[in-house]
Amino acid sequence: MNKKKIVYMGTPQYAEEILNGLIEAEDMEVSLVLTQPDRPFGRKKVLTAPPVKVLANAHGIEVLQPNRLSDEGMFEAIQSARPDFILVAAFGQILPKSILDIAPCINLHASLLPQYRGASPLQQSLLNGDEKTGVTSMLMEEGLDTGDILEKVEFVIPKTMRLSALMQQLTKDASALTLHTIRHFNSIIAMKQNNIEATLCKKIKKSDGEVNFEDASLVYNKYRAFEGWPGIFASNGTKFDALTLVENQKNHKICEILSFEEETVIIGCDKGSLKIGILQPVSKKSMTAKAYCMGRGLKVGDSLL
Repeated sequence: MNKKKIVYMGTPQYAEEILNGLIEAEDMEVSLVLTQPDRPFGRKKVLTAPPVKVLANAHGIEVLQPNRLSDEGMFEAIQSARPDFILVAAFGQILPKSILDIAPCINLHASLLPQYRGASPLQQSLLNGDEKTGVTSMLMEEGLDTGDILEKVEFVIPKTMRLSALMQQLTKDASALTLHTIRHFNSIIAMKQNNIEATLCKKIKKSDGEVNFEDASLVYNKYRAFEGWPGIFASNGTKFDALTLVENQKNHKICEILSFEEETVIIGCDKGSLKIGILQPVSKKSMTAKAYCMGRGLKVGDSLL
């Protein structure tokens, strides 16, 4: 069997799953992996290897961790691997032209390009309440996610799906798409992106998680998009979790308590209403919404905050 020789670049779990699919494929040979340097992680700042490095080491694959791909020896190491393809998935660095010229460089981007180029495509898709998203395999060039499109896989987003579940689904789809694109590369007709339709999404900041409860749908979509980090919170720092969108049409006083349901509270927004299950005041433990209200003597008609 004539195996395809792969140099792989990636860092987080999304990239780890794609790499695992390449390793398990009988017609692929991953000879070199590049990933980000080990970083301090957690409260104790323990130096931690990226998931891609851990997987590559487990399979005896050579790993390089350059601060920049322009570092001395990187070009030579990649060139000496004589790859048929360079595969990139959430690597976190821009590839210089010298490396782009070594072999076809294919990026697996978690959006339906040209929509959502940049750092946070999944969050942006959830923030906008999109009906669908997907994964695009594309030829890389010097621009940010501007290369020619090879293939796409679409996914219809359930209205209650949150970030981690969406990431899990698109990781699975990206793994399958990677193999299909490589195996059919010579017969794929690449398509130019329509730059007029392109959107660029920014890197998420902690401050993006603040909500004002004016629009229930917008709050709920932030809750979906910012699962894990930064989460959603009020201007006073109170955090919210276990949210459900009740409706998105009626007008209410902002943060007015409309009713209680078991351990949850339903509050009004200027447009729509939300059911809240968990609150966490600043510097305190999380608690049920009902316990929060009882502890403050709040009743129907009062403001939650």
